[in-house]
Amino acid sequence: MPVDEILLEAEEKMQKSEEVVIKEFTGIRTGKASPGLIENIVVDAYGSQMRIREMAGITTPEPRTLLIQPWDMGTISLIDKAIQKANLGLNPMVDKKFLRIVLPELSEERRIEFTKVVRKMAEDGRVAVRHVRRDAIDTLKKETKSGTITEDEQSHGEKQVQNLTDQYVAKIDEHMKKKETDIMTV
Repeated sequence: MPVDEILLEAEEKMQKSEEVVIKEFTGIRTGKASPGLIENIVVDAYGSQMRIREMAGITTPEPRTLLIQPWDMGTISLIDKAIQKANLGLNPMVDKKFLRIVLPELSEERRIEFTKVVRKMAEDGRVAVRHVRRDAIDTLKKETKSGTITEDEQSHGEKQVQNLTDQYVAKIDEHMKKKETDIMTV
């Protein structure tokens, strides 16, 4: 496997790790309503596990309000139970054809708690990027032993993998800082 392929594969995996972190961040509350807050909550419906986004339309008619309109009205109570079971501190109000969630103001303690969760998610993302780096470097070493690439190519490849790692760790840190700012902004 040539060095370019190893680097390309490593970069793709690092990019996916960054995307996972960004997606996880959408599930953390800030001061304003976001469909990402509840869209991935799993509901037991139709004999299987489904996400809310697969069962209903989620909109934000006001800055601190979420409106959930199920496509099948028989699932309203199931969605309600799943949201309460998710332990996000949200209490949906059931109307005839939709659920309305009004987000309460976040207390300072809750904001600090959320920033800790964000930091943990970011650290998990950085660890995933470092695992990709380790795997890429191991692959470079195996290719050198098998004679496919030279030691100079291995050394140059390892430096490039480290540069990619630094780049993606910095991106994750940037996303974390932005999310922390969003959470702490009253």
